[in-house]
Amino acid sequence: VQLVESGGGLVQAGGSLRLSCEASGRTITNFAMGWFRQAPGKERESVAAINYSGGSTYYADSAKGRFTISRDNAKNTVYLQMNSLKPEDTAVYYCAAKLTFSSGTYYRSEPYDYWGKGTLVTVSS
Repeated sequence: VQLVESGGGLVQAGGSLRLSCEASGRTITNFAMGWFRQAPGKERESVAAINYSGGSTYYADSAKGRFTISRDNAKNTVYLQMNSLKPEDTAVYYCAAKLTFSSGTYYRSEPYDYWGKGTLVTVSS
């Protein structure tokens, strides 16, 4: 599975961005998906995750109430809608996929099998 993120860019604090993660190579129907981010000088951290069907989601505390993860299996794409952005949201955002036959979400990075190369989000104050 190849994952390609898009939608990053420069936005002012309080603004919004929608990130997309398009998968190719195989359908993501049996994949749990996640968004992670890594800010300069910091470790990679989980942002949000979604199970294979979209029926279960997870959000890091920093994302709750502001970000929404969703997926369109017909388009083989996962989205991260980010609203009320803050300067501390500045990071490279990565999409990840884990082949699974369970209905769970995965908030840790270790279980994920495939990773995209990331898209940069910069939030100015």
